[in-house]
Amino acid sequence: MNFTPNPVAFTIFGLEIRWYALLICAGMILGTAIAMHRAPRRGISQDDLLDAVLISLPVGIVGARAWYVIFEWENYHSFFDVINIRAGGLAIQGGLIFGIIAAFFVCRHKKISLLTMLDLTIPEVALAQAVGRWGNFFNQEAHGTATDLPWGIMIDGVRVHPTFLYESIWCLFLFILLSVADGRKNFRGQTFSLYLMLYSLERFFVEQLRTDSLLAGPSELVMPLKAAGYDPASVPGVLHIGDFLIWPFRTAQFISLIAFIAGLIMYIVLKHIDAAGRSRLIEKEIISNSEKEASRQQSTIK
Repeated sequence: MNFTPNPVAFTIFGLEIRWYALLICAGMILGTAIAMHRAPRRGISQDDLLDAVLISLPVGIVGARAWYVIFEWENYHSFFDVINIRAGGLAIQGGLIFGIIAAFFVCRHKKISLLTMLDLTIPEVALAQAVGRWGNFFNQEAHGTATDLPWGIMIDGVRVHPTFLYESIWCLFLFILLSVADGRKNFRGQTFSLYLMLYSLERFFVEQLRTDSLLAGPSELVMPLKAAGYDPASVPGVLHIGDFLIWPFRTAQFISLIAFIAGLIMYIVLKHIDAAGRSRLIEKEIISNSEKEASRQQSTIK
């Protein structure tokens, strides 16, 4: 792919409106509209859902920006640089963490099950990610290492992995899969735990291809490692297995690993709790029916 996109969609009164912002907003609006349509069937009113969205989305955006800035602090020299997100710089994992925390407090205030809210909205989150990732294409960022594959894109004269495309396709697949799973779900929290596992699995491996990963570790190792194109063998003191970084580590891979384990544990525990609850209900129903039958027989004898 040799097309070089213009990051600016249009200009209004001298202000550049970028595709990055438009696509992220489009993903959010589309996801919210679909969730609003599905909400009544999940026992959540559209008003309650909208309240959760209007609080969680801005908090999530702030969290996504804060997460990115913290790990790229050396590149920000003023408050304006920190808050200027039009040129990119949002970490989806930070956004999800902060957004879920905000949703927790909204659901607690409204006495709504957080798991029910997450099951409802997480397929739409995946869809918003699928749409929003194309903002990285227009900004020519979040790409991978050099490749000879025919679907590689040209950036600065080098054909590279379109990692934004890999994630966009995977998130679109997740939206479809999770929507179907939520319609057939067996227990509360099933859809959300599936998202944690499946998105984290993809992100862990795709992150390995990226050349702009956020790193956690001492600056005397992080800075040379970034300058070396994330080649661990070229920087003394870096712990690694092949090209996989152990120290310093890619934060997205670390969070993905934690999220995958959390999702797996959540899936097993919640399924067990649901199965135990169903067993108790069946036992109560059997006992109730037995008592009714015994009472009926006694009445007949009298």
